[in-house]
Amino acid sequence: MNNDKVFIERIRSKEVAVGIIGMGYVGLPLAIEFADKGFPVIGFDIDSKKTEAINSGRSYIKHIAEEKVALLANSSKCGATTDFSRLREMDCILICVPTPLTQHNEPDMQYIIATVKSIARYLRAGQLVVLESTTYPGTTSVLVRDILEETGLKAGEDFYLAFSPEREDPGNKNFSTKTITKVVGGYSSKCGLIASALYDMVISKTYPVSNTDVAEATKLLENIFRSVNIALVNELKVVFDKMGIDIWEVIAAASTKPFGYMPFFPGPGLGGHCIPIDPFYLSWKAKEYNINTRFIELAGEINTSMPMYVVCKVKSALNDINKSVKDSNILLLGIAYKPDVDDDRESPSYKLLDLLLEQGANVSYHDPFVPQIGKTRKYDFSLSSVVLNRETLAAADAVVISTAHSCVDYELVARESSLVIDTRNCMSGYDDIKAKIIKA
Repeated sequence: MNNDKVFIERIRSKEVAVGIIGMGYVGLPLAIEFADKGFPVIGFDIDSKKTEAINSGRSYIKHIAEEKVALLANSSKCGATTDFSRLREMDCILICVPTPLTQHNEPDMQYIIATVKSIARYLRAGQLVVLESTTYPGTTSVLVRDILEETGLKAGEDFYLAFSPEREDPGNKNFSTKTITKVVGGYSSKCGLIASALYDMVISKTYPVSNTDVAEATKLLENIFRSVNIALVNELKVVFDKMGIDIWEVIAAASTKPFGYMPFFPGPGLGGHCIPIDPFYLSWKAKEYNINTRFIELAGEINTSMPMYVVCKVKSALNDINKSVKDSNILLLGIAYKPDVDDDRESPSYKLLDLLLEQGANVSYHDPFVPQIGKTRKYDFSLSSVVLNRETLAAADAVVISTAHSCVDYELVARESSLVIDTRNCMSGYDDIKAKIIKA
């Protein structure tokens, strides 16, 4: 390519058209940032409901304000479409599609493969293609490159190829797409230079690395670090509970150390699209090199066992008041995987709900961020959120706090519930009703 400098100048002049594939929790905020900076940007998605909402200026993600989505709707240069033939109009194509696991905890690459094949149909010389979806090292440089090069065009020569992992944290009020440092790795040095130039226009700081494999490994390290440390405190929670020690008090005390310690918190299991899934991408890839990733697999075992641990706590607490789980009324507080967002991907609340139903309980839930639940990749429920009031709390034999939404009236929960199973330490401070609060 002899037009690298020209492309960079076009980027800096905001002349390049940016196409973002996947208008979910990663793609939509990214599209908004490009639109806000004055770039022509088109969002691509197979879900027409999402593209219609964007083109009408409506937000379908609660923590993203409609006035931000309006940046995409109120411009002749921006919008969203299900017509992937428009990819040929794009100068820069960013891929933000899901990377789930199969039933056997192996990478499910169907969305990446289908997306890259769509790009290949319309690929032209001079385009930049960046994968943002979390995946194993080698995905961009081998899998994605091979599909794109079936066109006869060569990565690093005819088109630019890079990987830049998404670092979205839905609902985080301290950091946003724009303010989180962006790691960028190119298939070649020129590819990295072009990709960094693009992200430099919308992200406060970029951090170039030597290649796509390093960038892919970086995202896995970040999420494995969290998974292993959460597993550690989940295991310690079980151990300390047997000893009559409150893990939350221990964590608070340890957090007073100003060096060498970082607090992680236990819960009913892992949720979100990253931490429960991404570590297994490296675990799977490592097997190609005859390496067993024991830390990753042990952490996964501990974290996935937490919903059953909570259910056992529910059973034990009900037994203590001469009740069984079967036919008991259980109220689950929280479906979203984290506080104050509507993101329910991989939420441990679904596993809790499933296990409690298997035990014969009558389960209802309250979550103002998730008013209804239906079919997911793993479960098939049909429930609506109930109103949280004196009557619903009084009718419950046990209330299980799974998500610590800040809008929940925990004083009401403390006052009107007969039994509370608290997985998030939300009942801390209600010492006068300690007898009916079980930490799990």
